[in-house]
Formats: sequence, structure tokens, C-alpha cells
Amino acid sequence: MTKLSGKKEIKTYIFAIAGFLFAAFAKINIGVPFVLLLLHCYAKSRQPNLKVPQHLYLIFLFLLAFVPSYFTINYNLPVYLIPFSLVPLLSILLFNNLELSLLLTLAISLSVAFVSSNSFLVAILFFASGISGCIFAKGTRKRTTVIRAGIAVGVIQVLVFIFMERFWIGFPLRYVSLFINGLVSSIIVLGILPIFEYLFNTVTNISLLELADFNQPLLQRLVMEAPGTYHHSLVVGNLSESACRAVGANALLARVGAYYHDIGKLDKAEYFSENQEVRESKHDALSPEMSKLIIMNHVKEGVELAKKFRLSQSITDFIEQHHGNSLVYYFYRRALEKLEEDHEVKEDGFRYHCPKPTTKETAIVLLADSVEAASRALKEPTAGKISEIVHKVINNKFIDGQLDECDLTLKDLEKISEVFIRVLGGIYHSRINYPEEHKK
Repeated sequence: MTKLSGKKEIKTYIFAIAGFLFAAFAKINIGVPFVLLLLHCYAKSRQPNLKVPQHLYLIFLFLLAFVPSYFTINYNLPVYLIPFSLVPLLSILLFNNLELSLLLTLAISLSVAFVSSNSFLVAILFFASGISGCIFAKGTRKRTTVIRAGIAVGVIQVLVFIFMERFWIGFPLRYVSLFINGLVSSIIVLGILPIFEYLFNTVTNISLLELADFNQPLLQRLVMEAPGTYHHSLVVGNLSESACRAVGANALLARVGAYYHDIGKLDKAEYFSENQEVRESKHDALSPEMSKLIIMNHVKEGVELAKKFRLSQSITDFIEQHHGNSLVYYFYRRALEKLEEDHEVKEDGFRYHCPKPTTKETAIVLLADSVEAASRALKEPTAGKISEIVHKVINNKFIDGQLDECDLTLKDLEKISEVFIRVLGGIYHSRINYPEEHKK
């Protein structure tokens, strides 16, 4: 995990102190923030893809969630007023990580036990509804799935309450209320989810599917203004999605990130090979230095477009990191060929000044982007040549240090290679020549 800057560290610790002060002000048992602090430390060590301030936001979120629980329990209000599955549902949708969400459910159950003087019934209700919510809502891609998860949670809450009452069914209104509790919790989650996506600066699967809609303005512009880049992005998306499934990464995030990774080419689409005519290139009349500036500038233009259209930072990372600090090799070679005796061409001047990929998803898109471009340049894309070019590109990126900041292993790279070869083999498969029909 990368270290936080000084300002971010100060902001993080101020947020933590504010959370503890809030806990003290609300007279919440000190065990609550203590359990959540332990959870923060665990998440920081086990979930490197999550940003550190997000853990403290979670702590503050749960402290807020405990306020209605505290007053409901201590003022002898009906227990069904507590939104048991609210926080677990939010966490599984925001982070799409079952392990982390189950730990949050455990933490909230223990904390409620502290608040309610070890009330076993309330803690069990929290734990059962939280686990069922996490399981039923995992990998959600539709809003209706969240509603179905809320219905399932409501049923489980009723069953748990009946079991805890030793199968004595009295006051049916309580069970109806517990069922409605689960359903209403899921509806509240859907309503406040966009707010938390903004606060946590993340995207859920639901939002990703909305971004994948080709009626989105940026994707529409790609279709009309840069059709070659649009087709390239589709192939990179397919390659990335298949590779992510093979190594256990977020396949949907990688596919959508690949769709947007080259939107910076919209500014000067005609200067990129996939949008050029076969016999003509805009770079023929330019010096290598000018050409590399145009090529490298598409990353900066893409980030600016992402800010203009308010894309999430999760998507902007793909735009910013899909080249790392790699070398613009073609124009570097052209500069060396035109080199005069009294001049020197520095390799650093032909490298992107961008961060290296920090997640599996962004690293896979970087590899897929390079592999797709290299395979498209093959004159005769046979199975052997495709396999050779895939291994060559991935090996070069590894040696160049572009994968140093992400947690891909050598075993992962081998799986990615196999996927790339299989998908590209399907795209460039050989076709039979149909005999022409001769007219009599």
C-alpha cells in the first residue's frame, strides 16, 4: 500500500478523533469504537486495494448507525425499529468484498452487544440479518436484486426471532414488522447508495453497468469521432474482463475501465493509428518529438474529460495508469534514426509521466491494451505468432517495471497470457475461402 501524504494523514487522524469524540458525546460504550478500530487495522492490512481514509469513514458510518440502536435499546423501544441490515448491505455494495462485509457484520454485532449490555437477542438479529444481506447482495448488478435481498433478510429475521423465542408465536405484528424491516432497509440502501458512492469516491456494480451503456455521451463520441479507438476499446474490454475472471479480480470494473481508458484520443483522433487511413499518417509530416507529445498528451486529455463528465476516480485510474511510465518506442526509434552527431536522444523524454498501475484491474488493462495493439499489427496472425507476441509483450512490461506497484503474481501473469491467447485466437481465427459461383 502506498503511503499517504502529510495532508491526507492529518485529515485521516482528524476524522478518527472526530469519530471517537462523537462516540463519547453520544454516550456510546467505549467498546464500540474499540471494535471498529481493530476492524480498521485488519482492513488496512488485508485489503490493500481500499484507500486508508475509507476505513475511517466506515468507522464514522457505524458510529452513526449505532445512535438509533443505542436509543432504541436503552429507551425500551420496539427492537424492529433498528435497521439491522442497513450497514452490511451498504458495505457489500460499495466494496463488493464478502470477507470485509462479514467482518463488518461481526463488528457491528459485537458493538451492539456492548451497547445493549450484552443483549444476546439483538446481537444475534444483527449478525443473522447482516450475514444474509451480504450473501444475497454479493455481486449485485441490478437494483431488483437488492430488493430481493431485503425480502430474504426480512424472512430470516422473522425465523431467527421465532427461534430465539423458542417457537412461541405471539403478537404477530412483531413478525410482520421484522419482515418489513428487512424490505425497508434495502429500499433505504438504494436511496442513499449514490450519496455514499460520492463520499467514498467509488463505484458499485450498478453504477458500472450504467457507465457501460453505449448511450453514455463519451462512448457516443467515441463511436462517431474515433471509431477505430472505439473498436480497440471493446476488444481491450473483452480481453481484460476474461483475464480478471481468471485471476479473481473485478471483471466488470476492468471492462468498463477499458471502455473509457482512451477517451483522451477524442481531441486528436486522426493522429492515432487505429483511426488513420492505411496509406496515410499525420505523423509523416511531424518530427518524432512533436509526435510523441501528441501521443502522450492523450492521457492528460482523458483525465480532464473524466473530470468534466464527473467520472469516478476508479474509472479515472484506468485513464491515468494504462501506460504507466512506459516508453513511446516507435517514435523513440524514429528519433534515434534521425539522430545527428551533435545531438542526444534521452529515453526519459520519450516516456509517459504517469503513475504505474496500482491494482490488478488497471494492470490487466495496461497489458490488454499493449497486446491488442501488437496483435493487430501482425500481418498473418496465426496461433503461433499470437502466442509469441502475447508472451513477448507481457514479459517486456514485467521487465520494464510497469507491474511493480500492483499485486499480480507470476502465476497470475501466466493465466493472463493463456486467456489473451485464447481470446485473440478466437478474434483472428482462420476463415475458409468460399468458391465463387460461376455463371453459365
